[in-house]
Amino acid sequence: MLDTALKKQLEAYLQKLARPITLVASLDDGDKSAAMLSLLKEIAGLSDRIHLEERRDDDARKPSFSVSALGEEMGVRFAGIPLGHEFTSLVLALLQAGGHPPKVEPEVVEQIRAIEGRFEFETFISLSCQNCPDVVQALNLMAVLNPNIRHTMIDGALFQQEVEARKIMAVPTVFLNGEPFGQGRTSLKEILAKIDTGAQQREAERIAAMEPFDVLVVGGGPAGAAAAIYAARKGVRTGIVSERFGGQVMDTLSIENFISVQETEGPKLVAALEQHVRQYEVDIIDGQRAEALVPGEMAEVRLAGGASLQARSVILATGARWRELGVPGEREYRGRGVAYCPHCDGPLFKGKRVAVIGGGNSGVEAAIDLAGIVGHVTLLEFDGKLRADAVLQAKLKSLANVDVRTSAQTTEITGADGKVDGLSYTDRETGESRHVALDGVFVQIGLLPNTGWLKGTVELSRFGEIEVDPRCETSLPGVFAAGDATTVPYKQIVIAMGEGSKAALSAFDHLIRSSAPAVAEVA
Repeated sequence: MLDTALKKQLEAYLQKLARPITLVASLDDGDKSAAMLSLLKEIAGLSDRIHLEERRDDDARKPSFSVSALGEEMGVRFAGIPLGHEFTSLVLALLQAGGHPPKVEPEVVEQIRAIEGRFEFETFISLSCQNCPDVVQALNLMAVLNPNIRHTMIDGALFQQEVEARKIMAVPTVFLNGEPFGQGRTSLKEILAKIDTGAQQREAERIAAMEPFDVLVVGGGPAGAAAAIYAARKGVRTGIVSERFGGQVMDTLSIENFISVQETEGPKLVAALEQHVRQYEVDIIDGQRAEALVPGEMAEVRLAGGASLQARSVILATGARWRELGVPGEREYRGRGVAYCPHCDGPLFKGKRVAVIGGGNSGVEAAIDLAGIVGHVTLLEFDGKLRADAVLQAKLKSLANVDVRTSAQTTEITGADGKVDGLSYTDRETGESRHVALDGVFVQIGLLPNTGWLKGTVELSRFGEIEVDPRCETSLPGVFAAGDATTVPYKQIVIAMGEGSKAALSAFDHLIRSSAPAVAEVA
């Protein structure tokens, strides 16, 4: 099941096992159980520190397997065959159960070990979901470190009956002790904040004790990371605060236009960005949402958690998010048929009827991807023609299970029994209202800048973007902005990085000039 190159790579990783581990496979007579057992035998054959047991009379999901240190019962279980994006989750679980230290801060490890109570997590994933591994890996680590915590990764495509019974239509979806806990990409710190009731207060106290920064970057995407690096390299006190380090790039599957890197994935690029930032003396304050900017000689950024930060200069790099349709039913059925990531949630609609709203590159690409998974795709575009590149349109037209409808204004997403059952739209040429029976709707209509918290503080364009000049200066002295949240055209990663670097240089120049002694007048 594993090719030769992957086996060699895995064998090298398994040499890092500090103690023996046990894999316990729960099997039935199905083909998937046979495939899973084959994978586990290959893995066990790569290290004499891995012991494999088979069980057929237990009450665990089948096929599934647990990962534990030998002689212990850790709460890590994989229900399914963790290949695709989840193969890394498997490798990390093996290493961590085998005593290899995790790459998290020591204080986070201690926080996990100190959690009391009983926590039974279940995460429904799809193997093509790039957002799922972060959640799986975070919960697996918690289960390795704390015996009160258990976690099962469940491949939704393999356990379709359970998916239907729980009405799961988006991944990752997490349950805690049988009740809904969360949906979508969630970091380890976000999970801990939800179950460790004192974490928020402790973090607020830690932030409140911080000295003012010379440069404070708000936002942890490519623009924010570049700004933090450039500022820190100037030797000034630098901090970066973000709700989620990496921002929108974390939701990007394939990146093929980042100069000098032929191809990469969003999460990989974000990991590299964070590693680069951490090479410098930058205070990274993650999992904190900015909610107000108070200008002044010493600017103040107030955070939703109750704390605030002060800085002599501020760089706003808050990025953008998926634009919503704003029609009835969209929010009500989000995660119940309304989705924004075809790569993540597409496999849950195998053989079903879905719609894609949006005729630009992202919408047409989504329709093409989904056509290989679902039964039928209806693409709706508000304009009278598609706006995607010609090569994409040609590919779309070659697909037999795709129906394109232009001049279509979506008016409502309908549902029944708690999930989507269709979509209503108006034909803008005839004025006729129509309804399409569907199981899912994928919204692909562009991005919206994350600037709502800045209204009335800095000047914004009619689209909500921060107005900046060629030096990344905003309407406020000492406040700069960069990336997708600004009026700079072409929302691209490489452009955001350049703008973030420019903003840091401008902020440094501002610091020099504002701290320079006054020049005496020449008589």
